[in-house]
Amino acid sequence: MPSKNTVTCMVGAAALALSLTACSGGSSTGSSSDGNGTLTLGSVTQVTTFAASGALWANEAPFMQAVYDTLLRETPDAKVEPWLATSWKYNADKTVLTMKLRTGVKFSDGTPFNATAAAKNILRFRDGTSPGKQELQNLRNATAVDDSTLKITLTQPDPTLLTYLAQLAGLQESPANFGKSDEKTRPVGSGPYILDSGQTVIGSKYVFTKNPNYWAKDQQHYAKLVFNVYENATAQVNALMGGQANGLVLFDSNSKAQLKSAGLKLYGMEQNWQGLILFDRNGKMNPALANLKVRQAINYAIDRKAMLKAVVKGDGTVSGQIFGKTNAGYDAALDDVYPYDPNKAKQLLKEAGYGSGLTLSMPQFGFVGTTVFDLTKQYLGAVGITVKYTQVPNNNAISDVLTPKYAAAWFPLQQDPTPWQVANFEIAPAAVWNPFHVKNAKVDGYLKTIQTGDDAAATQAAKDLNKYVVDQAWFDPWFRMEGFFAADSKTSVVLQSDNAFPYLWNIKPKA
Repeated sequence: MPSKNTVTCMVGAAALALSLTACSGGSSTGSSSDGNGTLTLGSVTQVTTFAASGALWANEAPFMQAVYDTLLRETPDAKVEPWLATSWKYNADKTVLTMKLRTGVKFSDGTPFNATAAAKNILRFRDGTSPGKQELQNLRNATAVDDSTLKITLTQPDPTLLTYLAQLAGLQESPANFGKSDEKTRPVGSGPYILDSGQTVIGSKYVFTKNPNYWAKDQQHYAKLVFNVYENATAQVNALMGGQANGLVLFDSNSKAQLKSAGLKLYGMEQNWQGLILFDRNGKMNPALANLKVRQAINYAIDRKAMLKAVVKGDGTVSGQIFGKTNAGYDAALDDVYPYDPNKAKQLLKEAGYGSGLTLSMPQFGFVGTTVFDLTKQYLGAVGITVKYTQVPNNNAISDVLTPKYAAAWFPLQQDPTPWQVANFEIAPAAVWNPFHVKNAKVDGYLKTIQTGDDAAATQAAKDLNKYVVDQAWFDPWFRMEGFFAADSKTSVVLQSDNAFPYLWNIKPKA
């Protein structure tokens, strides 16, 4: 969330066991594959809202997956498979999607799940408050043909709609819960667990108990789930080492050796890219960022290799693009368009009319150490760009950045698997991580071809889009970071290729 994804769209944030010890306040409870025992997970963020129409994904995904089913599901390698929707088909021009729905499913309040409920959820999400509602920007309507048949009509084809229906856009909340005064803190879904409001402390600890009427009981690996929110890396390590958490996404990799020596297993995957996002490309908040040469100067000013080594101890790969290696738009040649060259940066600033310097205000967050912020300030200061930071609490990180309150920001963002997802997450005018809604005719042309062209044309358009964004210096990526999920020896985890936190059903007791 970053993930999506991202944190959203943010930092990345699971575990289980045959004979699991889950500690909360020093107590232990056994666990087995038939759903007994407690699983305690660490989260890097509290829940923004439990209302499905305002929900976030990425690190908040497991909270949503505990209480809500989605219409479709993703495998660990991001392939879409049936879930509440058992089958589906498009019309010839892919503007009408007809889905057959599972029957006999009920929400935890007893309300039946059917096509009418599904249609209401889809429309409500499109019109809701979630930053991810742009996933349904092409939705014209959703209607029930009959109780088990849902028809989704689009204004134009959407190559990633099925994936979206396996994530935020597919979350199913009981319509009877819509608009209730406690909707944001008391979710009602058809998922495997139910939030225990009595044991939950909003913002720090979330407790879920097994839904006794869940239709897919083989997905309920534990009788109880506990999510504890950890504010920093030290708290995470202490929780893992002390047995208060069975698994979590690490803030950073500095504790790898310590955790491994204590018997913890680290699951690693290059998923997020880190660097600066130059949001204000039209110069509404900071006129300097409207100048291409200023944005390029920022790219030349920072030593990517040194950043990789200093910030994440070399756990990753130097990169100059936001498209990941498995994405059709990736081009290896774009990873070194802006080699470290402070003299070049100074010259570009002079040519842009900022030879005497400029000021760039950015947020600073506590969920990572100060190294990344200190070095950014140092590198940019060396070429004449004065960085002024505002300390932002972790819980406000995404909302402040996306409001938007800053012209630029450091952030780790997910690398989505398809060009269309990347574009709609970070590039397109309505993208979550384009909070200034910067619009560009050339980009619109590439997006249209990615959306409607044949495979060859769409792939070429994705590469062209990637090159254009790099040449225009919309971002200043430094590296693709290898993130780590740490779990105890009794927990089996399968990572999710397009999300920082493993999906809940892929965390199982170790046989």
